Amino acid sequence: MTQTARTGSVERKTAETSIAIAVNLDGTGAYEVSTGIGFLDHMVEQFSKHSLIDVTMKVEGDLHVDQHHTTEDSAIALGQALANALGDKAGIGRYGSAYSPMDETLSRVALDISGRPYLVWKAGFSQEKLGEWDTELIEHWFHSVSQSAGLTLHCELLYGTNNHHICESLFKGFARAMRIAVERDPRKGGAIPSTKGQLGG
Repeated sequence: MTQTARTGSVERKTAETSIAIAVNLDGTGAYEVSTGIGFLDHMVEQFSKHSLIDVTMKVEGDLHVDQHHTTEDSAIALGQALANALGDKAGIGRYGSAYSPMDETLSRVALDISGRPYLVWKAGFSQEKLGEWDTELIEHWFHSVSQSAGLTLHCELLYGTNNHHICESLFKGFARAMRIAVERDPRKGGAIPSTKGQLGG
């Protein structure tokens, strides 16, 4: 039986940002990312590489104001593209979790592609910026993705001191958890993984 491609794309234009995003859930982790914020580019690239979800992301935002709109809107559009690619979510694993060590840092990410967006965030940073990216926006990025993709998402820093390692560990953990959750389970036979017969709503 031929399976349909699981791809999604979003174009989002406002007075604050212009965004074009495309994803392929069954990719190889190929990416082309340009947001105008170097460290955010690096984190989205890490997400793509370790989830094996191909991501093309082009963002032009009002960075002369600050980084908030670019961070938020790109995360919203990415979540929407992921939701589009998932469709009715038939046959997916649905749940995913990962421990992600990076040197002295260890984080844990668990998620459910439930259609019921919710973020639990237990992490923090001891400096205001990573590169030029405001660290207060990192939690907001995860919140925006969880809302628009319909994810119940738990992100927890277990321990760590280096801010770069903390952020990268969380993004890689998110990527690994998503890889598990979006994969098709052949034992499910294409069934939607819920006793309700649908996810969300």
